[in-house]
Amino acid sequence: MARPYAEIFPPGQSTRPRDNASRRAALARIDALARLFDTAFMLPGTQIRFGVEAILRLIPGIGDAAASALSCYLLYEAHNFGVPSHIFARMVANVAIEGVVGAVPFLGDMFDVGFRANRRNVKILQEYLQAEGLI
Repeated sequence: MARPYAEIFPPGQSTRPRDNASRRAALARIDALARLFDTAFMLPGTQIRFGVEAILRLIPGIGDAAASALSCYLLYEAHNFGVPSHIFARMVANVAIEGVVGAVPFLGDMFDVGFRANRRNVKILQEYLQAEGLI
């Protein structure tokens, strides 16, 4: 049996969506943000993809904090789905790993491009929702 959960809904919507289409739409919004954060751009002449977070992490100090804050927003959105604590902990661990290693100059930036914590977290969330029959 699926456990209770809170829905993610667009601003201004007075009631929470309760159907599969609304849940799929919420997941699609989270997926689009993760794509923007991790893989929105391609380095010309290569197959290397990077996102807004990789660009932010180039700014010493504040860039790493800002990039981690973006990832935490996705964690907040995922939490609204009511995922179990062990799944949420995996997602938090992905963000923490990316934040800690990403703080290392240059090597951390390369790690961020390859690790893609937000894309990993969307996959974890999607697998959970499919396994529970919520989407």
